[in-house]
Amino acid sequence: MVTVADEETSMTKLHCYVHVPFCRERCSYCDFFLVTRQDLLGRFFSALHSESSERLAALRGSTVHSVHFGGGTPSSVPVAYLKNWFETLSRHVSLSDDAEITLEANPEDLTNEKLQELAALGVNRLSIGVQSFIPEKLRALGRLHSAEEALRVTDDAMKLLGNVSVDLICGVEGEDPDIWERDLYTAISRGLPHVSVYMLTLEKKTRLENLVRRGLVTLPDESVQADMYMMACELLEAEGFKHYEVSNFSKPGFFSRYNLGCWQRESYLGFGPSAHSFLVSGDHELRSANVSSMIRYMTSPYEAQEYCEMLSCAERINEKIFLSLRLSSGLELVDLMRYHDGSSVVVENVDQLKKQGLIEIRDGVIKVSRKGFLFADRVAEELLPAWKRD
Repeated sequence: MVTVADEETSMTKLHCYVHVPFCRERCSYCDFFLVTRQDLLGRFFSALHSESSERLAALRGSTVHSVHFGGGTPSSVPVAYLKNWFETLSRHVSLSDDAEITLEANPEDLTNEKLQELAALGVNRLSIGVQSFIPEKLRALGRLHSAEEALRVTDDAMKLLGNVSVDLICGVEGEDPDIWERDLYTAISRGLPHVSVYMLTLEKKTRLENLVRRGLVTLPDESVQADMYMMACELLEAEGFKHYEVSNFSKPGFFSRYNLGCWQRESYLGFGPSAHSFLVSGDHELRSANVSSMIRYMTSPYEAQEYCEMLSCAERINEKIFLSLRLSSGLELVDLMRYHDGSSVVVENVDQLKKQGLIEIRDGVIKVSRKGFLFADRVAEELLPAWKRD
């Protein structure tokens, strides 16, 4: 069995994800693992130190190419806690000279002082959960920040770091294409190099799902959401953004290194409750996940791992197809044919998807079309080898 103790010489580029599960409150549409109890900060970071020390010790001397602090809301915790984690990291591994250090943040946390502290820590990329620059949309989403605050923080972050991404959500109650267009052009006007676009989805057991089910909230039809997504693709691409992943648009040189590493199936270690890891060593690929329980994690950080499995050949091929077709770089047709052992069935499926306008083939590479990005998972399902559809 492959473990994190395997030599890095046989491993792909290594990335780190740190799940900081603290939020001031839970948004109505959110189903992420998080807690709102700030009194648990000390115990959590103590457990995080224990887990990180043990797992990183097995990779002593390795080089990490990106670190991503996600959540939750990492910007809501004192920077001193993050600094202590970096000290733990540096005792065991090194950062590459051009390592990307990303922190997810909410506008209400980012004072000028906080921005300066984060920059001094080494954070060189911010992913800001703006969600909207429109007051009525922010109210409908129940966000804690104002439109003015979102603008100020975005501008301040751009001046200090330059490498800034914002999240935007479309399909909010009461939203129409004109409102969405205003949101997009506001983001474009700030000179941002990266924008992530998400269609509001109803996740099970969220407050929003409950409100919609009871008829207290009405969201735009799926067709309206799809039109908004297509509008985002057109406007952002016209402004020089590369649509490099289903939800992500970047100016040249500003792709999210951590996220791209995950989609390209490079190795990453996840720390914290509910964090996932993926390690590639030679012909072996190992996936694992930590417990989704704060109490269990803090009580036994050395036993944080809830499951661990070696991927079968079929699972590896499934992942390669699904993840490749989420990216603008696409999937080599020759690889797809190899996965299908040369079966003619895949040729028929490819032809059908081309006729539906969901994919195109350029220079021997299958790429999803702009329309196809809306149905990326369905496209992948159609292209899975029949005997590998578990």
